[in-house]
Amino acid sequence: MSKGKKQALGRGLSALLKDPDSIISANDKNAKELMSNIVEVDLEDIRPNSSQPRTNFKEEPIKELANSIKELGLIQPITVRKVSVKTYEIISGERRYKASKMIGLTKIPVYIRLADDQESLEMALVENIQREDLDPIEIALTYKRLIEEVNLTQEKLSERVGKKRPTITNYLRLLKLNPIIQSGMRDGFLSMGHGRALINVENVKDQLAIYEKIVKDDISVRKVEEIIQNLNKSNKPVILEEKSAPFANNSISDFTTFFETKVKIKVTGKNKGQIIIPFNSEKDFSKLAQKIQK
Repeated sequence: MSKGKKQALGRGLSALLKDPDSIISANDKNAKELMSNIVEVDLEDIRPNSSQPRTNFKEEPIKELANSIKELGLIQPITVRKVSVKTYEIISGERRYKASKMIGLTKIPVYIRLADDQESLEMALVENIQREDLDPIEIALTYKRLIEEVNLTQEKLSERVGKKRPTITNYLRLLKLNPIIQSGMRDGFLSMGHGRALINVENVKDQLAIYEKIVKDDISVRKVEEIIQNLNKSNKPVILEEKSAPFANNSISDFTTFFETKVKIKVTGKNKGQIIIPFNSEKDFSKLAQKIQK
């Protein structure tokens, strides 16, 4: 550690926070003591992480979080690192940051980590991968970034995220799928099981044809595996039944965006079908009802 950093540490946390040169590594021996501090920081001095692994922030959940913070306060501080004399960069907690900003808070409690760019990126990625609401492609992309940008081997990555290596490999293989199918997986139109089955289809046209059948007919992973087995045996292209309504299929993403849930459109005949909007609780149903009433 340089002499300047030692002096900053000797002056305590308040001096460290004000010192523009005191951006030190979490590996420094005094870092643990400093990292145990939670302080209030002006919201205007906090900036989002430019390497934020999460790209999809739905507005409705953030509004709900904002209402909760308005009623109860910010119970869990966000985690930041100091990057300049009056600037803190978010490592984790961007949803809490956005929600706090939404209700006009001027200060929020932060948990300060001392990290360089590499350490910050790794912490943000690993913290992100622990979330329960990530889609399979988002998980796969995060694993890919940890391998490529943080220079982790699959063995090391397995240790960091607490997942078996074959599990990580299965996620990474999803990135070989056609981008259209990856988007469908991100939107919830098919599961990871469907995706893993489709990886075994080499011909892109066949892959997309089976994907279209999954979306239209809501077929199971087991059925998809049977279709692929028959395809590999016959070597004939997949032909879909003429049961389509393009005007309906083109609107699936609009329905999904509006209701913020996986909406299915089932075509039962020429220009006929059903719109299926699932819900998992009374609260979910109430939210859907409110959207329709607006």
